[in-house]
Amino acid sequence: MAMSMANTLSSSAVPFKLSPSRRTLPLYSTSFLPLNLKTPPSLLSLTAHQIQIKSSYRRRRTTLIVAKSNDSDSADGPDRLISAVCYFYPFFDGIQYGKYVITQFSFIQTLIQPLVPAIRVFKSFPFNGFLVFLTLYFVVVRNPNFSRYVRFNTMQAIVLDVLLIFPDLLERTFNPKDGIGLDLLMSVDSTVFLFLLVSLIYGSSSCFLGQIPRLPIVAEAADRQVM
Repeated sequence: MAMSMANTLSSSAVPFKLSPSRRTLPLYSTSFLPLNLKTPPSLLSLTAHQIQIKSSYRRRRTTLIVAKSNDSDSADGPDRLISAVCYFYPFFDGIQYGKYVITQFSFIQTLIQPLVPAIRVFKSFPFNGFLVFLTLYFVVVRNPNFSRYVRFNTMQAIVLDVLLIFPDLLERTFNPKDGIGLDLLMSVDSTVFLFLLVSLIYGSSSCFLGQIPRLPIVAEAADRQVM
């Protein structure tokens, strides 16, 4: 039976032969894969159109950059002078915090001595500070006739003066007479005074040079108030 099955399989097997009509085409046959190295006209027109868009976009960006360099942040002579003078306001209002530093360092006394007459006039009336605050805020900051350079620096000086409320509250609340509390109060007052002095020198000198001073903590608050 096994031999008969083997004979059946061997007789039914048909050898596999390639048909003589089937031919292998060459890989780079010119009839099926034409080699045209020229760029189609549609691609050329599309590329030229894209180049034209890019060039116009670059010209537009250049125009915007030039316009931005001539914005209202630039300052002339009067704007620089007004902005520089505004930084004297918080310094005059917080001069009392330097009572410990001024008595210890003679060079600070020499530095402040020319400002003593103006400080006395500012402190001669109790509401001078509040009146100056209202004048600077409503006459300068909220006045669109002034440049943004002047309004920003004025608002920065106002915010710096408003921050003086915190050391004033601390001094009124505790007011120690001696011990560690007095040492801590002297350190806080001296730090506040030195910060006001540095802000005055940095702010005024930057304004005289036509630059934009940005004080820490104060600058962001001033930016939000000045449109």
